[in-house]
Amino acid sequence: MEERKENAIWEFIKVIVVSLAIVLPVRIYIAQPFIVSGASMEPNFYNGEYLIIDELTYEFRPPERGEVVVFRYPLNPSEFFIKRIVGLPKETVEVKSGKISINGVAFEEPYIENSPETLPDIKIMLDEGEYFVLGDNRPHSSDSRFWGALPKEKIMGRAFLRLWPIAKAGFTTD
Repeated sequence: MEERKENAIWEFIKVIVVSLAIVLPVRIYIAQPFIVSGASMEPNFYNGEYLIIDELTYEFRPPERGEVVVFRYPLNPSEFFIKRIVGLPKETVEVKSGKISINGVAFEEPYIENSPETLPDIKIMLDEGEYFVLGDNRPHSSDSRFWGALPKEKIMGRAFLRLWPIAKAGFTTD
């Protein structure tokens, strides 16, 4: 009886070790969970939604315009933000009278409803490795309009999978 109990304990320990050997590398290098906090990305992402962030893609290619990214807030790296990439490195982004232009060309945003006001006006020239990010819910977003360009090294990954709420579960679409 004692030997059977000891075998069961060792089997349990083996399962835990194998599970950790699989889960930890995935969690550390490939994907991580993220809970949306705040209204800055409504109506596309709501407060409390549970997402999986893809941390691997940007090791092979740079972030693209329109992608939703999670990053360390440049003014307080202990905070994580979620925003949409609008401007890419070496571009000039201008927000004026509620309209966005990139290198002097009007920029359309199909993911924004009713073209919300995007005050304040700003014009910024991005350097290599810098991105201009905006929340989809402009009146309720602290983004590049207020604190400037986002350095690439602050980007953790892109929103990849929505797990909660169940009714909206699935791959995210930029």
